[in-house]
Amino acid sequence: MKTVILAGGFGTRISEESQFIPKPMIQIGGMPVIWHIMKHYSYYGFHDFIICAGYKQEVIKKWFSEYYMCRNDVTFDFKKDGRMTVYQKSIEPWTVTIADTGLHTLTGGRMAAVKDYIGKETFLMTYGDGVSNVNLEELLDFHKKEGKLVTLTAVQPGSRFGVLKLNEKQVLSFQEKKMEDSDWVNTGYMVLEPDVFDYIVTDCMFEQKPLEDIVKDGELVCYRHHGFWQCMDTMRDKEHLEKLWTGGDAPWKLWE
Repeated sequence: MKTVILAGGFGTRISEESQFIPKPMIQIGGMPVIWHIMKHYSYYGFHDFIICAGYKQEVIKKWFSEYYMCRNDVTFDFKKDGRMTVYQKSIEPWTVTIADTGLHTLTGGRMAAVKDYIGKETFLMTYGDGVSNVNLEELLDFHKKEGKLVTLTAVQPGSRFGVLKLNEKQVLSFQEKKMEDSDWVNTGYMVLEPDVFDYIVTDCMFEQKPLEDIVKDGELVCYRHHGFWQCMDTMRDKEHLEKLWTGGDAPWKLWE
C-alpha cells in the first residue's frame, strides 16, 4: 500500500528555516522531519512512498539521492574510472517516488498530480510536517470496517493558554483548558479510496470543497487518536520536538 506525503508548501510560518529548505526537510535530531514520518509508516510495514514536492523540490530529491550512499560504507576506485562500490549495512526497505507537483499548487492539485503513481488502490496520506504515534494498523482496520471513502485521524490538541471567565474588568475564574474540552482537529494520517479523485476536478485545497462534498455524501469518517501528535508549524514547535528527541522522550519513535 502506498503512502502519499504532501510536502510542497512554502512553510511561511517557520520561515527562519524554510527560506533555505522545504519545511519537511527541517531537521529534528539531525534528520529531516519527513524521515521521522517515513520511519513511523515503515514501522507498520508501509514502505512505498510518494512525496508530493513543490517548493525547493530539488532539495528533497538531492537528499534522497545521497541517502543510500551516506548510510553505508563506500569505496571509490579512481583507478577504474571512479567506480563506486557501496557496502550495504543497514538501510530502510523503501521505494520513494518524488514528484514535482508545482510551486503554487494546492493540496488537491498535488494529489491529482500523483494519481497515476497511486493507481486504483486504497492509499495512505499525511502531511510532511507532523509526527505522531498513531497506530496505523488500527487506523487501517477502522477504515476497512467503516467502508467509507475517506478516514481521517483527529486529535484534541488542547490549548497552551489559560481560560478566563470575565465580568467586564473583573476576572471571575481562571483555569487551564483541559484536553477533553478542546475541539477535534484534522492531523492528516488519512486512508483514502481511489474514487476520492472524482471529487478533485480542479486545483484546489483538498481540505475544502472536495472534503466538504465527501462529508455531504456521508463518505468521511473520523478515527479518534488519543495519543501523541505534534505539527512542526513554528520554531517553537521545532524546538519542542528537538527537546523531546534529544531527551530520549520522543513518543513518535516507535522503531528500534
